[in-house]
Amino acid sequence: MFYIRRAVVEDMSTLLKLGKMVHFINLPADRDIISQKVLRSRNSFRSVADGSAAVAADFDKQDHSRKRAARGLGEVINESELFMFVLADTENTGCLGTSQLISCMGGPNNPNVCYKLERKEMFSPGLQTGTSHTVATLYLDPSAPTEIGGLILQPSYRGHSLRLGRFLSLVRFHFIGLHRKVFRDQVLGEMMAQITPDGHNHFWDHLGRRFIPLSYIEADRLCQYSREFMMSLLPREPIYLSILPPEPRAGVGQVGIETIPARRMLEKLGFEYHGFVDPFDGGPYLHANTDDIPLVKKTRFRKLGEPVAASKCKTPGIISVLHSDGDFYAVNQPYMVDGEGRIRISREAMSTLQVKPGDRLGVTDLSPPTDKSGKPKSAKQTKKTTTKKSTK
Repeated sequence: MFYIRRAVVEDMSTLLKLGKMVHFINLPADRDIISQKVLRSRNSFRSVADGSAAVAADFDKQDHSRKRAARGLGEVINESELFMFVLADTENTGCLGTSQLISCMGGPNNPNVCYKLERKEMFSPGLQTGTSHTVATLYLDPSAPTEIGGLILQPSYRGHSLRLGRFLSLVRFHFIGLHRKVFRDQVLGEMMAQITPDGHNHFWDHLGRRFIPLSYIEADRLCQYSREFMMSLLPREPIYLSILPPEPRAGVGQVGIETIPARRMLEKLGFEYHGFVDPFDGGPYLHANTDDIPLVKKTRFRKLGEPVAASKCKTPGIISVLHSDGDFYAVNQPYMVDGEGRIRISREAMSTLQVKPGDRLGVTDLSPPTDKSGKPKSAKQTKKTTTKKSTK
């Protein structure tokens, strides 16, 4: 049975290998940085378990008047709660994939840096003709949203019939729903743009590198320690993307081929693209209101009842437990709810979660949306509903 747990020190070598497969800013191919993240994650799970985790809403009440240089992502994360999830198998407890969740990213004196894209119309009365340009302006976001990222699955498990990558992604919203006060009212997903096999990005090579004399990988890694160079060297004036060659210009706001399924999944959950892109690779930033995310709304705690046969469990869902020592386990298995409101799962699932009757479990109902008659909505109906909500 596949399950998700928190990352542990023994996962280090595999996490480093996964980091070398991609160029995620949240999973750099750096042993020291990953080690710090694993330890920070352990402490964050423990703080949630014992009730000492910071309440995200209190972030706005803190004194942010003291100015400090733009710190690196490593220091920012150390001031937030960081959760590293790892996919494992009961027959292979090693790391098969990972994903991350950061409670607060940035802040008033250490804003997230991105480009805001806008259309600018220009018209010549004399020629009776005009042109339209996309303009990128440096944008400093002080709102400190909750951030999701670092999602990667070992190649041999991609395309699995159990949709393991989806499980790794959705468990983050399941966790937010269970511990809502730890997270902000906005969730940000920074999507990976198109990166060449040798670690190049056309947007960076034709724009970013003109202002910051570093390679894409060098600049990405430096962000772990300081973001001052971005604010000091990137121009504050609007940049007309028309000056870029066709290939890098067309890639702005787009994702790489392997990231397309992840983007579609987030968009189905209500995430939207509002024209904000990464200043390094031009990848899109997707935002969602935390309380509007369906999985967050459908997540709750339930007491565990006695085990039942797997054949009696019909409701698909994510079921998890956070033990008092901070150990976290989650499975993506069908369940049932008895007449007393207790959740009932198979004996195998109970063994994987290391739980017993009477324990408090987290549950997210993954049943597909239904219409007024109770029948499952078609993909077309679901898309129409999402579109109407997003235009309000």
